[in-house]
Amino acid sequence: MTEVIGVRFKNVGKIYYFDPADIDFAAGDHVIVETSRGVECGEVVMPPREVDDDCIVQPLKCVLRAATMEDLQRVQENMRKEKEAFRICLKKIAEHGLGMKLIDVEYTFDNNKVLFYFTADGRVDFRELVKDLASVFRTRIELRQIGVRDEAKMLGGLGVCGKPFCCSTFLGDFQPVSIKMAKEQGLSLNPTKISGTCGRLMCCLKFEEEAYEDLLRTTPRAGSPVYTPEGRGTVEDVHLLTGQLKIRLDKDPEAPAKSFHKSVVKPVKNGDARPDRPEKKRHNREKT
Repeated sequence: MTEVIGVRFKNVGKIYYFDPADIDFAAGDHVIVETSRGVECGEVVMPPREVDDDCIVQPLKCVLRAATMEDLQRVQENMRKEKEAFRICLKKIAEHGLGMKLIDVEYTFDNNKVLFYFTADGRVDFRELVKDLASVFRTRIELRQIGVRDEAKMLGGLGVCGKPFCCSTFLGDFQPVSIKMAKEQGLSLNPTKISGTCGRLMCCLKFEEEAYEDLLRTTPRAGSPVYTPEGRGTVEDVHLLTGQLKIRLDKDPEAPAKSFHKSVVKPVKNGDARPDRPEKKRHNREKT
């Protein structure tokens, strides 16, 4: 076990572990740390705690110091400079006639690098653009192509549910999402109905999947034979969230299917062909 703190560099970004260096940081504090991109200022979102060594990416770097008022002022100044850099880069992209969409600009804390995030349909030759930007900003320039999900996370917006994007409010990392999840949750397989604003499958399919998997383990599937308080029948429709089942009874197959809750229904085991078998067993035990 190792003591760490969790630091985040963006509002809903990934949490990185650092050695607190025996300093008692609290959530909300700002710290100066060294990262692969250089010295950065981040916010403590997880106070000191013990975590398994397997959860740590070695080598674990120490916090350099707590952020001072001057450090926070520099962060604010960098944010102002990012807006100006965004405007300049847009102009340069138009001058070079490049088919790319600028999404965001980010200054590193020590101003040693400026990162430009963009999207494009394919590969873009931006070598001349980099030279042009380097001559303007006189620092290291990095252009990074991102996907549509990252674009949605950076820009934010409202999803089809009418609420802010999950990725821009609380999802730190993107998780793989598959069409199989939509099938298990009984959703329409129409791409326009299960896709987010970014055009990819909705992230909420993933973080609701565990609950649906648990419900599927405890709920009879459509087409399976079951015992009900009114006799044996076949499940025709399932509502996973409420646990209500529509069952057509064997004794009256022409009648409309009846609704039962899964708590009063028992599945038919293999080889259990007679609907009165459980009752007979219980009757025999009473006689003996």
